[in-house]
Amino acid sequence: MSRPEDGHGAAEVWPGSPAPLGAHWDGTGTNFALWSAGATAVDLCLFDADGTEHRHRLRETTHQVWHGRLPGVGPGQRYGYRVHGPHDPGAGARWNPAKLLLDPYARAVDGELTLDPALFGSRLDAPGSPDARDSAPFVPRGVVVHDSFPWDGDPRPVTPWSDTVIYEVHVKGATMRHPDVPPALRGTYAGLAHPAFVEHLRSLGVTAVELLPVHHFVSEPHLLRRGLTNYWGYNTLGYFAPHAAYSSAGSGGAQVTEFKAMVKALHEAGIEVVLDVVYNHTAEGDATGPTLSLRGVDNPGYYRLDGANPARYTDYTGCGNTLDVRRPQVLAMLMDSLRYWVTEMHVDGFRFDLAAALARSMHDVDRLSAFFDVVHQDPVVSRVKLIAEPWDIGEGGYQVGNFPPLWTEWNGKYRDTVRDVWSGAHVGVRDLAYRLTGSSDLYRSDGRRPFASVNFVTAHDGFPLADLVAYEHKRNEANGEDNRDGESHNRNWNCGVEGPTDDPAVLALRARQVRNHLATLLLSTGVPMLTAGDELGRTQGGNNNAYCQDNEVSWIDWDGVDEDLVAFVRRLVQVRRESPVLRQEAFFEGHEIPATGGTRDVAWFAPAGGQLTTADWFDTGLQTVGMYLDGRAIRHRDERGRPVVDDSYLVQLHAGPAPVTVQLPGAPWADGYEFVVSSEYPTGAPPRPAVVAPGPIEVPPRTVWLLRVLRRPA
Repeated sequence: MSRPEDGHGAAEVWPGSPAPLGAHWDGTGTNFALWSAGATAVDLCLFDADGTEHRHRLRETTHQVWHGRLPGVGPGQRYGYRVHGPHDPGAGARWNPAKLLLDPYARAVDGELTLDPALFGSRLDAPGSPDARDSAPFVPRGVVVHDSFPWDGDPRPVTPWSDTVIYEVHVKGATMRHPDVPPALRGTYAGLAHPAFVEHLRSLGVTAVELLPVHHFVSEPHLLRRGLTNYWGYNTLGYFAPHAAYSSAGSGGAQVTEFKAMVKALHEAGIEVVLDVVYNHTAEGDATGPTLSLRGVDNPGYYRLDGANPARYTDYTGCGNTLDVRRPQVLAMLMDSLRYWVTEMHVDGFRFDLAAALARSMHDVDRLSAFFDVVHQDPVVSRVKLIAEPWDIGEGGYQVGNFPPLWTEWNGKYRDTVRDVWSGAHVGVRDLAYRLTGSSDLYRSDGRRPFASVNFVTAHDGFPLADLVAYEHKRNEANGEDNRDGESHNRNWNCGVEGPTDDPAVLALRARQVRNHLATLLLSTGVPMLTAGDELGRTQGGNNNAYCQDNEVSWIDWDGVDEDLVAFVRRLVQVRRESPVLRQEAFFEGHEIPATGGTRDVAWFAPAGGQLTTADWFDTGLQTVGMYLDGRAIRHRDERGRPVVDDSYLVQLHAGPAPVTVQLPGAPWADGYEFVVSSEYPTGAPPRPAVVAPGPIEVPPRTVWLLRVLRRPA
């Protein structure tokens, strides 16, 4: 039901202000401001609790911003826009006032998206003609909010990059099956902040959670038609609003308060909050997608249109459209969003999905693009953690190692190399050595440091670690795409049997392979990222693309926890935290250390005991290598300028299927060795005695050892 404009109690629309954009309550009324360069008129639509709509024409425009202030309108008010203008899809113009549009700057969103023909801006039976059906009953609305929150000097952890351990986690999936989280809080922001879950993070030694998308998102029409939903959330509708379905307190604005309370609780536990953000595309999809927000506000102003056919979009994302970050207004929206989440919501950083799409100026990925420029100079955003997923699906989109200073990157080359090593593929020692020591081949030339490399073996996209060692072939039939979706080449090995098995030898081998991947990850220089549930033994039953599985396939199973594996991860993270030599802030040099008798800051040993030769570096058949790290040669200093000195370690990595005898190097490298971690044991704790002398020792098949160097007193 709707009423004519200015029908909301005959309320007068005051001129208001063009800034800031969005809906802002000042205590006595709310100012509304919407940018649209091509609109001919804009109606602000307010909704009563019963759904009755009241339209108010915004008659003021300043620099292409339509604005007005309504006295008496305050927090909790649901609203949207109807934007008038030409409807000529062939020219990129898609204005249609029959479609209720979400404010791009809405700070809270209420209501579900319901699949209906009215969602689409053009008639299917007459392409190019506007569809006159009203979409309001089927789309979410914005909510006016009050931004006040008792932060009380929120203790932001500000963890240095070199000390950071990231835990990639889904807000809902983390606690939906957690028995110690109250049922009403499971799957919510409050559930993530519950002491039962926070204590698990603290016990692991995690310093940051990287949350899968929490910007308000909706499901794609093709999923709704199949009775599925978008679980991961990479289908953003609102860049300023926390996803309402993750709120236990309702969607009338309380989701904002609940999100802030979650952040505060995590900060109090010493844990930073990093958001996975999707600024490369939106939920409106391709030219056949629904009209929900930006498309109806100003389609050519927000999206990259195909120059040869403006009815279509340039798609570097595989999701139907690409935001046009070359345009000042789009850049402004992205930066306003980033600053809002830092200043108002107190988050500590961002992981940018398909970040290469944000760096495209005309066609090629450009390291000097406007997006990087504005981020670099922004006094707020430049000071938080910035992580790029350094690729998109466009030509030349794989840009690992090519992002500028300030940025860290998901290191896809690290993932591929480590998987190859443990799956039995022939990998040159040279490539493995780069990955274990911070990938200087990728990040050193432009002045970045080892922590520019975010190291990972698994992520939300792909097999979890338990499945990586149990399946070689994806099992994605439940996604409804005839198993065509998902990656087919996963660089993995099933340990000889595909899928579930009762064979104790295979199960033991799989468990060791999981530990090998985790040990390699947590002993590598760089920033390790764990995927939630990998430390518990979580499986997806072979589904390596569970983006639409909002169910037990994706949720963490807290009843089937592998306690030994949890203990193994805790042990490794603790050793890492206590050992600066494992968290280097500068790249290794390989130089001899004065007054040590000839040791080096990093050295590489062949099984026979000698240092690797030039030929060894390119030997793709070598499956055993020792990495020596000297704690007397750390190049960074502490906060008071004092040298940092640590123990020295030998990491012995053997990926071969049979035992091998290696020569542990003697003086001057070591007078003895103490076992600290061994992947051959379920918890990583070697049996006593754990001290061995230099010389020959047999390394079991497929094993990682961490040995502490022992030296006699001078």
